[in-house]
Amino acid sequence: MPASKRDQLLATAERLFYEQGFHATGIDRIVAAAGVVRMTLYNHFASKEELVAAVLKARHERFITSLDTAAASAPLGQATLALVEAHGQWLEQCSRQGCVMTKAMGEFAEHSAEIHVLATSAKRDLLTRLEAALARDGLDHHADLARRLFLVLEGSNAAVALLGMQPTLADTREAVDALLAAARSKGQ
Repeated sequence: MPASKRDQLLATAERLFYEQGFHATGIDRIVAAAGVVRMTLYNHFASKEELVAAVLKARHERFITSLDTAAASAPLGQATLALVEAHGQWLEQCSRQGCVMTKAMGEFAEHSAEIHVLATSAKRDLLTRLEAALARDGLDHHADLARRLFLVLEGSNAAVALLGMQPTLADTREAVDALLAAARSKGQ
């Protein structure tokens, strides 16, 4: 079944924004790559900023769903590790050049409070998911553990472009394992 024009525009814009940047990607480039006319884009999105917001929301929803699914289906005591693994799979499949939310935060900090807030809220959602996974694993009583894990995952988002995928994922997993082991040994 062919994708709707709106879905086609979202997928094309997401790819181009991620590869080339939000401000460097013009409307003409998006409509040409999507194979639609400019009016089709404006029938679905009132402005480029609205398109950016829709792209970020759709991408974030897919990301959070993957984390939630992994954590919810994890065996007892393994929700945090399952979430970390899901994050790594997302990096491999969708974020080989770093995090699009971080890119949006940088490009829109001075240009659009709405987009900047949307991106920072997405980051808070990751922290919230880590807190919930730790609670499910019985580790929520360890102060600052979720924040430290968040820093490790965010570091992997940034490091993947420099260090490569496999070293980044291996180092991320090693750091997470060390943090979890330390928390578990303190709790006993």
